[in-house]
Amino acid sequence: MTTQPETMRNHWWWRPGWSVGRRFYTWHLTFEGQDDVHRLAAEYRSALAPLGDSLTPIPDQWLHLTMQGIGFVGETKEQDVYSIVDAAQTRLASIPAFDVKIGPEVRDPEAVLLHVHPAGRVRAVRKAIREAIGDVLNEVPEKADGFTPHVSVAYSAGDGPAEPIAQALADLNLTPAHARISAAELIVIHRDNQIYEWETFAKVPLG
Repeated sequence: MTTQPETMRNHWWWRPGWSVGRRFYTWHLTFEGQDDVHRLAAEYRSALAPLGDSLTPIPDQWLHLTMQGIGFVGETKEQDVYSIVDAAQTRLASIPAFDVKIGPEVRDPEAVLLHVHPAGRVRAVRKAIREAIGDVLNEVPEKADGFTPHVSVAYSAGDGPAEPIAQALADLNLTPAHARISAAELIVIHRDNQIYEWETFAKVPLG
């Protein structure tokens, strides 16, 4: 992630394998009922609103912390997905629920992100999920390294200069949000409408 990008690029370009109608199994942390996270996201939406349709603000319902993908629906055996959930239930039961702080923002070329602290606790959840996938599949998708826990509050909806976003954020001094992480969700996600939307496949509690 770049903290001071000079230009923004459209986040909604179609990455390899993706198209309208495709669905993907992935693990996220989500924030249903987390009022303080919603408070902070609303403050960012308000600050960025003057930039219009150059950004896609994330509604409370779709706020998320991306964790670990499994594979596309239709290319991944559903029975394997159920087995991964079973393995994750065992592994995540050994990790106690914990609190995190979300914010302040970091500007990325494709998004306005909020860093999540302490990162180590989130990484431990991801490691357990990756081990659960490895219990079932011959290969765990995505790299283990390079993971930085974050929550996006807005995505870039086009190519252009980053300076207007920098100006909109320059004088903000928002109080970071606190969240309770007590479960991980396996979701079936799509991006048909230039927003990440999903249905929950399984919700696995932490210990």
